[in-house]
Amino acid sequence: MSATNTLREDHVHVRRLEKIIFKCVGELNKGEEIPFSDLTKITIVISEFIDTIHHSREEDSYFPCVSSHGSLKDEIHKFLVEHELGRNVARKLSHHLKRWKNGEDARENVIRYLKTYAVFLNDHLNKENKFFDDAESSVLTPQEESDMYDEYRSIFAVVKKVDDMVAEIDFLESRPWNTA
Repeated sequence: MSATNTLREDHVHVRRLEKIIFKCVGELNKGEEIPFSDLTKITIVISEFIDTIHHSREEDSYFPCVSSHGSLKDEIHKFLVEHELGRNVARKLSHHLKRWKNGEDARENVIRYLKTYAVFLNDHLNKENKFFDDAESSVLTPQEESDMYDEYRSIFAVVKKVDDMVAEIDFLESRPWNTA
């Protein structure tokens, strides 16, 4: 396994969440009710898996390593800007979900930010996957790949948290509103 493959594996799970979010948006737009607990789980996976774990791996380790070769710096900068955009959308989603749970009329805001986040993920993942191909084939050495992979795996709490987040995605995929 390598650092790049670890990030690609993360993307597989993020892509699963993207599909869940699009299905959720479709159901909400049809007037269906989605339990607040499920909507909350979506925001937790966004916050704890995508942002805290996946984007941190990229921002704290992968991007600096690639950048140290003097390569792909423009792409990295764009990804950092996109990560911040994703964080802002996720914050707005969480804010409006709290409002809706507290009885305010925020359903449409939740739908809008869910859809915005899913569209963001689709575009962002496509670009990052190409970036990973370029970095793996022409920038990173096998030793750098191995060292970063070892770093990712060395923090047991993060490995456990990834497993927990994948279990949450499994749960969301099995929900009646998502399987209809």
